[in-house]
Parts: sequence; structure tokens; C-alpha cells
Amino acid sequence: MNAKPKVALITGAAHRIGAEMTRQLHSTGLNIALHYRHSQQSAEALATELNGRRPDSVVLIQADLLETTTLPEIIAQACKPWQRLDVLINNASTFYPTEIGTATERDWDDLIGSNLKAPFFLAQAAAEELTKQHGCIINIIDIHSQRPMKGYPIYSAAKAGLAMLTMSLARELGPNVRVNGVAPGAILWPEHEMADQAKGEIIDRTALKRQGSAADIAKAVLFLIRDADYISGQIINVDGGRTLSF
Repeated sequence: MNAKPKVALITGAAHRIGAEMTRQLHSTGLNIALHYRHSQQSAEALATELNGRRPDSVVLIQADLLETTTLPEIIAQACKPWQRLDVLINNASTFYPTEIGTATERDWDDLIGSNLKAPFFLAQAAAEELTKQHGCIINIIDIHSQRPMKGYPIYSAAKAGLAMLTMSLARELGPNVRVNGVAPGAILWPEHEMADQAKGEIIDRTALKRQGSAADIAKAVLFLIRDADYISGQIINVDGGRTLSF
């Protein structure tokens, strides 16, 4: 009864899948270090909501993950309020097309930086504290790490790198830190406009013939944190069977 709550740092946690993970993990008793970059209003509203349910259980961390030299400070900020860190969830991601002939080096640095470089250096910075707590890292990947999405070669390559990084970190940080991944499929549509026909075609290629939700991702993450003591180096596809018909 006197055990201190575990602490999770979730990057990109102000909205969409990040916000749902924050709510679900918080509801099970975890304290949350909620990272955001630009979404200050959404982050503050979510922190206010959750601190209203359980006082002093959520702190905010604003940072640009592309500024690699500041990443150890993010870990330090996450550890400071409760003197521990048990879970690192690398969720923050940039996502946009980079068709051949239009991509720039800035696109490369942005997509590789947010989806692959930052997760590595955050994991490296967090390794000592996670080792103390026998904690875990969960990387939010993408089913297109396995099969590239047309028009998104840099993003697809970055997520493929994150999948390999998940397995590599599991070997590097074991036995005291577990590292796994969750790969969403047809969960949330891109924030830019997408035709209804295209959405229908994607759903039709799932085995379950329906769209998933952010809650499905959050439940998989919770399983890996709470119930998967003997699972490391694995990636769970949460895609309604979409990868069966790639």
C-alpha cells in the first residue's frame, strides 16, 4: 500500500495516441511526465484534467526532440518530481510525404530525427535510471516499418530503423530493462485531408474490416508495461490484421 507510483515519460503526449496512452496509464496509477513540443494548450488542459483526478501526478516537459544535446535534460526533468523513472514511451513522431524529387535534407533530418534519432538518445539517457527500476522502453512504430508506404520513403525508413533499434536496445539493455514496440495500423487517419474512398480501401484490407482506436494502442502499451515481464525485443502489430494482406 505504501509503494511509490511508477513513473512514465511519454513523448508527444498532448494529443491523439499520446494523450490516450497518458489517460489510460494514469488511470492505472502511474505518474506521468508529459512531453510536448508545440501543443502547449492541449498539454496543459490534459495535465489539469488528470491532476484534478489525482493531485501532483502529472508534470509537463516542453522540448524539441531534434535538439539532441537537450535530451538528457528531459530525462532529468522526468525523474526529478518523484525521484524515479520506470517507463519511457517514444511516441513523438513527424509524418508527411517525401516523394522522390521533392524531398529535402531538412525533411530527412526532421523525419529521421523525430522517429529514430531522438528515441535512441532518449533511451541512452534514460538507461541508468531504468536499470535501477528494472523498467521498460516502448517504441511506437508503424506497420509500414515492414512494408513501405508509397510516397513516404523517409518516414518508412525511419520507422524501419526504429523497429531494429527496438530489438537492438533489448539486447543492449537486458537483463534489467525490457524494450518492446507497438506498431499501429488503421488507427487514426492522418491530420491532413484523406479521401473517404482511400480510408475505405484501407479498412477493407484489414481482417477485422473495421478501424481501430487510440485506446487499442494504449491497451497494448499497458500490457507490455504491466503484464509482460518475460517479453523483450518484440513488436506487436495492432492493425486489425492489416499486415496479412499487404
